[in-house]
Amino acid sequence: MFRKVLIANRGEIAVRIIRTLREMGIATVAVYSEADRTSLHVRMADEAVAVGPAPSSESYLRTDRILAAARERGAEAIHPGYGFLSENADFAAACEDGGLVFIGPSAASIRMMGSKTAARRTAIAGGTPVVPGTESSVTLEEARAFTAVHGYPILLKAVAGGGGKGMRRVDRDAELESAFRNASSEAARSFRNAELYIERYVVRPRHIEIQLLGDRHGNMIHLGERECSLQRRHQKVIEECPSPLLTEYPEMREAMGAAAIGAARAAGYYNAGTVEFLVDPERRFYFLEMNTRLQVEHPVTELVTGLDLVRLQVEIAAGERLPFEQRDITWRGAAIEARIYAEDPYNDFLPFPGTLTRLDRPLGPGVRLDGCVYDGWTVPMEYDPLLAKLAIWGASREQARQRMIRALREYDVGGIRTNIGFFRQILEDEELRAGRLHTGFIEEFFERHQPPQPPADLAAVAALAASLHTAARVGAREAAPGAGNSRHSAWLESGRNEMLR
Repeated sequence: MFRKVLIANRGEIAVRIIRTLREMGIATVAVYSEADRTSLHVRMADEAVAVGPAPSSESYLRTDRILAAARERGAEAIHPGYGFLSENADFAAACEDGGLVFIGPSAASIRMMGSKTAARRTAIAGGTPVVPGTESSVTLEEARAFTAVHGYPILLKAVAGGGGKGMRRVDRDAELESAFRNASSEAARSFRNAELYIERYVVRPRHIEIQLLGDRHGNMIHLGERECSLQRRHQKVIEECPSPLLTEYPEMREAMGAAAIGAARAAGYYNAGTVEFLVDPERRFYFLEMNTRLQVEHPVTELVTGLDLVRLQVEIAAGERLPFEQRDITWRGAAIEARIYAEDPYNDFLPFPGTLTRLDRPLGPGVRLDGCVYDGWTVPMEYDPLLAKLAIWGASREQARQRMIRALREYDVGGIRTNIGFFRQILEDEELRAGRLHTGFIEEFFERHQPPQPPADLAAVAALAASLHTAARVGAREAAPGAGNSRHSAWLESGRNEMLR
């Protein structure tokens, strides 16, 4: 087993990895940019190394500086977390060439599944159904030829893409040229690769993913599914395990698990990975992509299976065999995760950086909070505004939902705007309670519900409260016969100040 591991990441995932490594008795090395000098992962690690200025291109994406930090501090392995270099095949290869263990799959598997078109071909080779589309990048003229045969709607997608970047839905010929140009430009900025391919757009699909684990000895299993249909701008915000659909039709879990394993085996895959599927209203499922890393939403799988995926990743990277077989995997209860962002859901989910002036965290049975923030911490503008992941376990989906609402009511973040109130609202929605989910759910939710509005006379109420507070203070001073016999109450003033705040 490793003695020291470097975490090539930041934020809540770096904190989460540090905690497991600490439980395993493995020393940790954090890396940080100038903007993250006071971040929690830097404080928690046994050692920390600065790797550059705030822009990720000059710090967290600098392979040379990450590897130099690992060598300088004597780390034997590197855990990439998610994002940044986690799905960079060149980085994985550089680790191997430099005598460091990359805690993840091989560079060859990352490269194969990192190209969306190559991943489609690999999935087909593994017997996994795919959405009708192209098996290679296309030009605008080839896109027009595709739509002439297959019709609309279609999705233009970045060959090297992920996270919704470089993706555009097109519903008619008049939109195709501008959508192609914009998607290609965004792909070039995000991935330094402007190539696009096409998939037939599946109307009102569910987004369901299968968690995989494989060791270097040829053993491969799945840990069940996660329902990831609640998304904004093609990015997940609430995830569940198990899926309400697969709970109703458990034979689908077996079929999707087998299909995911087939695709992974065709790629020669090992370590943790996730195969993502779209499921149409007729319950037909199609391969979407494979994420060759730990997923943001892995805590819900951990809560339902009782497994520590980071520990298993480390053990697999150290050459150990999986300690169980498929028949040993069981699922207990249900879990829901909400991604807590510094953003304004009622203003197109725009990021809202700033300083946290107050932080009250939820506690109690079944509550897990993976976070990286503290009172007085400033949310940087340079990175994703994820503050924490609130994951809730319950004996049933309904208990988990009710427990999540209770936990969100206890969760209070001051100084910035967050999506906590939005989550409380959406978890009360009847369609969500019934499990009728699809990737356009949030857009339809906003059509059904108005954002919460403050009372029209809120300013008048605040002015009256301030006036009464001032009058009470003046009256107390006038009534006091002397400084030594004052009727002024510090407790009362503190309470009034809190009410006004």
